[in-house]
Amino acid sequence: MDPIEFLLSLEVLGMKFGLENMRRLCGALGHPEQHFRSVIVAGTNGKGSATAMLSASLHAAGHRGARYTSPHLTRLEERFVIEESEVDRVALRSAAAAIQQAVERLLQHGDLEAPPTFFECTTAVAFEIFRRAGVDLAILEVGLGGRLDATNVVSPVAAAITSIGLDHQAQLGSTLAGVAREKAGVIKPGIPVVCGPLPAEADDVVAQVCREQGARQVAVERLVRVEAALQEGRTVVSIETPHRRLTGVPLALTGRHQAQNAAVAVAVLDELDQLGIEIRDEAIVTGLSTARWPGRLERFHWRGCDVLLDAAHNPAGARVLAAYLRELGWTDVTLVFGAMRDKDVRGMLAELLPMCSLLVCTAAPGERALPPTELAAVAGELGVASARVEAVPDAERALVRACEEGNRVLAAGSIFLIGPLRDILR
Repeated sequence: MDPIEFLLSLEVLGMKFGLENMRRLCGALGHPEQHFRSVIVAGTNGKGSATAMLSASLHAAGHRGARYTSPHLTRLEERFVIEESEVDRVALRSAAAAIQQAVERLLQHGDLEAPPTFFECTTAVAFEIFRRAGVDLAILEVGLGGRLDATNVVSPVAAAITSIGLDHQAQLGSTLAGVAREKAGVIKPGIPVVCGPLPAEADDVVAQVCREQGARQVAVERLVRVEAALQEGRTVVSIETPHRRLTGVPLALTGRHQAQNAAVAVAVLDELDQLGIEIRDEAIVTGLSTARWPGRLERFHWRGCDVLLDAAHNPAGARVLAAYLRELGWTDVTLVFGAMRDKDVRGMLAELLPMCSLLVCTAAPGERALPPTELAAVAGELGVASARVEAVPDAERALVRACEEGNRVLAAGSIFLIGPLRDILR
């Protein structure tokens, strides 16, 4: 089987928690994850944005950096970025072939408890690609949770927890303390742990784990001063840490909430600088103002309409999105929405429906997607008088229908919906 097809065939296995498979797989590969330094980034929201800012800043500082993120929008290559460029298909296929062979050997000898998942294998692919490329430092975005996530086999030089809220309750628990304990699993002995603003209940857990591990908690809310303003639709920030002061920096990533993600990134870069990985102010300014993270508050013009894409996939993300719409003056939008079965659809729609004149319910590809008729039923139960509701199963037709209705269209929900829509809009 072609190595790329082998990877994609594993998606049907779904999720599996635990690190034993990853440890054995990494061992069979000669521990590629030990050939470069790493920073691990966890969080309910914001971890992808912070990862992108960190990666761009390291590149601007002249370091041979890399980043691993998930999920991808449309192409596997998006997950593996070295010096701000996606890996090419040849390098991806070669690394995937090495992982495929290692998996087949381990299964043949009975050395794996179960076949590895897609995420476990793509994480191993990232480690192998980064080793072969001679990467100095990799920024690793946690896939889900932290404690049992496949990325957590590394021994990072620093960690970040951008935010903590309720999401993936079936896997992470239904309390903030429970979610915090899972995400705090990335904290390793003696390392600095940069935390964005956390609810008190979650902050208590993270602080306790830091004490247990002898790690140093760097609380952005207490140690970093952040000011943000919107100028011509762009967020401009000033950030002052104990080690540097940056003023009037225009962020490449859209939305006032990105100011806090930028503060987390700058605080992590401060810690790396203290560890001897030199990062000057001008490199950080360049990184913050050039970072790329598609599908998040990304705007397009299509069929005479302004279309805003955002992968807000939980109530906290939807709340931030609604605040951004209010700031833009978009209070009468047509919303194209699709979500997965395991998501808090009611919580997301409660935030977004008051901003809408029409909701077009649709479905992302895949069996996990909630059918549009069920989405429409939930919207109807919320009883927001200002919003009409329609169900259009095909995502492209849903987008066309939305653009027929008005000139301000928002597409939001699952990243598995945003990816295909982005391809259409591009």
